[in-house]
Amino acid sequence: MFATFRSASVLLLLMTLTLGLLYPGLITLIGQALFPFQANGSILYKDNEAIGSALIAQPFSKAQYFHPRPSSIDYQPMPSSGSNLGPTNENLIKQVETRQHAYLNNNPGVKNTPIDAVTTSGSGIDPDISLANAYAQAARIASVRHKSIDQINQLIKQYTVHRQLGFLGEPHVNVLELNLALDHTQAAKQKNKH
Repeated sequence: MFATFRSASVLLLLMTLTLGLLYPGLITLIGQALFPFQANGSILYKDNEAIGSALIAQPFSKAQYFHPRPSSIDYQPMPSSGSNLGPTNENLIKQVETRQHAYLNNNPGVKNTPIDAVTTSGSGIDPDISLANAYAQAARIASVRHKSIDQINQLIKQYTVHRQLGFLGEPHVNVLELNLALDHTQAAKQKNKH
């Protein structure tokens, strides 16, 4: 019996060291060496101040910014989940109708509402929007920022993330990165005036 206890104790110690220390340490070193931006949270900065992660949506409601997907968890990353409401649920149908009405009011001239503008993602904090959603918001942003729609569309095109390997996923833009680019171009324009 003592031999079994000793074998089990040695195995427990060995597995604790291997899986509790060595493996996580090795993965951390690899992550820091090969993917430091991602391993450190994909943090984005403005004027040397951390303002958010490229992986977590933030609420933007001002007219001069691109608006993210709706969030079922009010953009709080800790509970990260969808609403779990089915497509025939009356509450979901009302939410989608309310969001669609608000979206069309905020973006005059838009005829078709992109699906990601009125539905939440599975995580509730998806930082990306579809190109259709971004281009539908371009006229509003151009008007508020006194730019041409072509300038805003060019920025969308510049920040478009294409399909991985040419066939995985859909083209999209990261809302926080796009809004930072809008502010950067606005600041550069104002700096050039002075």
